[in-house]
Amino acid sequence: MKRTHLPLNALRVFDAAARHLSFTRAADELAVTPAAVGQQIRALEEVLGVVLFRRTSKGLELTEEAVAGLDPLREGFLYFEESVRAMQAGQASHHYTIAVPRDFFAAWLGERLSGFRDANPEVQFALVDGEASDFTEANLDLAVRWSEGPGELEGIMLGNAELVRICAPGQVLQGDVPLIYWQGQPEAAADGAMLSVPDAGQALAAAAAGLGVAEVPSLLAEKWIAEGRVAQWGDPLPSRRAYWLVAPVPQWRQKKVKALVAHLGQA
Repeated sequence: MKRTHLPLNALRVFDAAARHLSFTRAADELAVTPAAVGQQIRALEEVLGVVLFRRTSKGLELTEEAVAGLDPLREGFLYFEESVRAMQAGQASHHYTIAVPRDFFAAWLGERLSGFRDANPEVQFALVDGEASDFTEANLDLAVRWSEGPGELEGIMLGNAELVRICAPGQVLQGDVPLIYWQGQPEAAADGAMLSVPDAGQALAAAAAGLGVAEVPSLLAEKWIAEGRVAQWGDPLPSRRAYWLVAPVPQWRQKKVKALVAHLGQA
């Protein structure tokens, strides 16, 4: 089959219908009607000379022929996306747009980006505040998120999944210890807290000021502990969450992103 004759639009419809096993949900994703999805599937079946879906009492099922072609098809779409991004990058091949929480940038990431730029003086960075920034809307290359894992994205964990309890150096802790709560903690941790702050960075600063004890990510506190700005109280605590460096597969495969990920993963 000549490349110019590849039914790309019909293949895209097939991918959506195969993921949802529903023409209706595929139509919603693609912003078309279910009838249009059915028409594209029938046209694709005619071109390929195979049946792709069977209707059963439980709904749609993929045929063996359809299953055999799905993985290569999806791999091909990923390469299409990567190709488009590579063509769009142009002069921006050394420009990084990163979504990162402010406190994490101040405590850990900023210093490491500086080290990366020392070795790659041509690079430029644009930072977007917030963990929930959309990759497409913000045109992100990477994001740092405080989460239980990468989810549907590719990612690596930065540091360990643990919290440390910190307080002001020399602070005497007796009786009811005043607790500092920040919004990335489970809500149950807010019970009895003396102070509530928006993020772990402010919890760290509040503890350094002698306002109480805070449980913050160890990666965030390690420099302050080493400098004697705060003292660690007790042993580290396991955490379900950690800082994750994440991106969708097409971005993750880019050469420039791989280079920065490798640098940060070793830092």
